[in-house]
Amino acid sequence: MRLLAIDYGDRRVGLAVSDPTGIIASPAGFIERRRGKRPPIAEMIRRGEALEVQGYVVGLPLDGNGDDTPRAIEVRHIAAEIEKRTGLPVRLVDERYTTAVALRTIRELGGSTRGRRGDVDSLAATVLLQHALSLPR
Repeated sequence: MRLLAIDYGDRRVGLAVSDPTGIIASPAGFIERRRGKRPPIAEMIRRGEALEVQGYVVGLPLDGNGDDTPRAIEVRHIAAEIEKRTGLPVRLVDERYTTAVALRTIRELGGSTRGRRGDVDSLAATVLLQHALSLPR
């Protein structure tokens, strides 16, 4: 089952997609957010349709204790809206440390993150999705 992962941030929404067997996650770009504008839910859905996904994984930004943050509450509403509009399943997955893992991975490979924030967000979504694919369903 092909899934689209969403790493929802202040400035960008990182995206990743799984292969049709649901084993491997790959970066799928990002969506720039405009400050003060509504969440780009329609664009997230359009990207999912273009990639022919059968479900979504949305990163849930919990605090260090695993409790909801204001952003987590917003993400829960976004996930519910995606599920309502598409009729597809949406799974919320703890996204703590996905961006840190993405940044560390880039640095370990000798790369630079300068001017590549969108790539980092997409890689963070890939880390999130790969983690979700390894969890029991």
